[in-house]
Amino acid sequence: MEEAVRFARDALSDNTRLAYASDWQNFAAWCSAAGLASLPAPPETVAAYLAVQARTYAVATLRRRLVSISKAHRIAGHTAFWAGHPVISETLRGVTRTRGRPQRRAAALTTPEIRRLVAGCGPDLAGLRDRALILLGYAAALRRSELVAVDVEHLRFDAQGLRLHIPHSKGDQAGEGEDLGIPRGQRRDTCPVRAIEAWLQASDTRFGPVFRKINRWGGVEPGRLHPDGVRQILSRRAEQAGIAGTALEPVSPHGLRAGFVTQAYKAGLRDEEIMQHSRHRDLRTMRRYVRRAKLLEDSPAKRLDL
Repeated sequence: MEEAVRFARDALSDNTRLAYASDWQNFAAWCSAAGLASLPAPPETVAAYLAVQARTYAVATLRRRLVSISKAHRIAGHTAFWAGHPVISETLRGVTRTRGRPQRRAAALTTPEIRRLVAGCGPDLAGLRDRALILLGYAAALRRSELVAVDVEHLRFDAQGLRLHIPHSKGDQAGEGEDLGIPRGQRRDTCPVRAIEAWLQASDTRFGPVFRKINRWGGVEPGRLHPDGVRQILSRRAEQAGIAGTALEPVSPHGLRAGFVTQAYKAGLRDEEIMQHSRHRDLRTMRRYVRRAKLLEDSPAKRLDL
């Protein structure tokens, strides 16, 4: 039974468990302050909670918290709880109509932006690391959690390029691991394989985390770079390169992944080719980037003879 409990707990990633726990604690605290039962919670209580939270939080956050509440009820054995109850669903629909805001999406950083980003990376350790991080994140369509999780042991170099092993990822809930091929680039200054080789040699990184923090004196720290470090690096390099996002499309690490999908589509790759490399499991999710890339290219307004 102990093993069964442990396996059940490991069915979710650490980040997912933390998100569920945080959402549930928020709901339970609100119910306690209002003198209402949280487990099991009647539909009216959940609807009232969503209505109050809508004053502060986005609709996407409310949907995630509803998933967390439903998950907590199932774990506790309250299978009669139904997140789709009309009282709940109609409340959420009303919130969406009156308070809904456009969803923020990462600005797609395609090849022209990537070239500008890495052009500002100098020959110092910070520059070599940032160049390798940006180019690998773009060429492999990696999430920032996957980027910082790359170890030297996951890399295999040869004359053609690099074989990258990803032991765990968001889309690989079964933990089977996946392998990606990164060929050597045609341009020396933007080749991801050469950039990684240069960084590993200059930093004398022979095992363990590939991407590490660099201290104020320019030395390489032994520990793994924090995922938020990827955001800070990209923000700093984007500012240097004069690349600015918007309120709805900010520059963020996810822009590397979005940029890969966008650039791959423009290059004529098929959906299945893009998804195999980006490891998208949902075609609809991947095609959101494709649709954004097609807005100008396939716009009917091109035929208006303006």
